[in-house]
Order: sequence, then structure tokens, then C-alpha cells
Amino acid sequence: MIGELPLFPLQAVLFPGGLLSLKVFEARYLDLVGRCLREKANFGVVCLRQGTEVHRHGGPATRFEHFGVLAQLDEVDAEQAGILRVRCTGTQRFRLSAPHQQDDGLWLANAETLPDEVPVLPSEELIPTVRALATAIGRLKQQGSTPFLEPYRFDDAGWVANRWCEILPIPLAAKQRLLELDEPLMRLQLVDEFLRGKGVVG
Repeated sequence: MIGELPLFPLQAVLFPGGLLSLKVFEARYLDLVGRCLREKANFGVVCLRQGTEVHRHGGPATRFEHFGVLAQLDEVDAEQAGILRVRCTGTQRFRLSAPHQQDDGLWLANAETLPDEVPVLPSEELIPTVRALATAIGRLKQQGSTPFLEPYRFDDAGWVANRWCEILPIPLAAKQRLLELDEPLMRLQLVDEFLRGKGVVG
């Protein structure tokens, strides 16, 4: 149990080991980033089901998933007065209970961290999907994009599945369900089925 965790609801799903870039300008989140820097603390990223990332009291109701990932601050740059560029890494999955909102609009909730996934080798039939990710990374690098942190862990089914989930054009609800799966090999099998259905993997 982490205790009370500050939350950053987003129209995105963060996976363990994933990179997240944020442009922070609302006072509640500027304060949150400052506090995390001072205390070397993490915050929780949860996917929005309803509402927007920029929400004030009296606006549309905000509803978010109760299952998310801790975000660790890696880099914080002051783009201009009142605006921060933040880069984070996803670390550990958590489950929320009793979410509530402060007067400034920041959401807090009790959070229980879930055990880190034990690395599992991809099964033989999933090797083409592993190779396809390596190919995709090579193409992205040629285009000047480096969306994943090194070292690459192609021998870890969960890592491969998570990286595919980050770049595949699938609905947020589907990404959220994949994040919540406790079996990394099953997550990769579902990704494999999607890729085969799209003809990406033969």
C-alpha cells in the first residue's frame, strides 16, 4: 500500500517501462510536479473514461480507471513562465480506492501497488511478433524517433507486449484491459492475434 497518491488523469494508458511526455501548465499539476521533485516522489497516471484532462469544478464530470501506473519524473524543463515540459517513466502498476478531489481540482486516492511482473520468455509461436517489434523499432529510429527506453528486452514477453500496446492503433479501453491483465504471456498472445488479424505478422 502506497497510501494517498496524487493522480494525473490522461487520455492515455501508461505501461510499466513506458515513456510519457507531458506539457504541464495548470496550477494543480505545476504544484504536483514541484512536490514530486522536492520529495523524490511519484504520481499516478490513470486513463480517463469521461471528462477531459483540463477540468475545473462545474465542468463535465471526470471519471477514470481505478487501475494505473506510477510515473517517475526523469526530466523537467521550464519551457516558459508557467509551462513545464516533463518526461516520465512508468514503473509499477497500482489499484485505486476512495478517489477524491481537492479544492484545487487535484485528484487523490488510496493506492495499492501490484507485484512487478516476473519476466517470462515469449513462446515459440510468438517469436514473429517479437521480431516484428524489433523491425518497427528500427524503422522508427530511421525516422528519428526513439519511443522506447533502452535496454530493449526482447526476451521478456511482458516488455514486448507493453511496447506493442503503446504504438498500436487500438482503443484506449482495449489498452486499459491489456494493462490490467496479470499474465504477460496472455497479453502478448492477444497482441499477436491483433497483429496477425491486420496482416502485420504472418
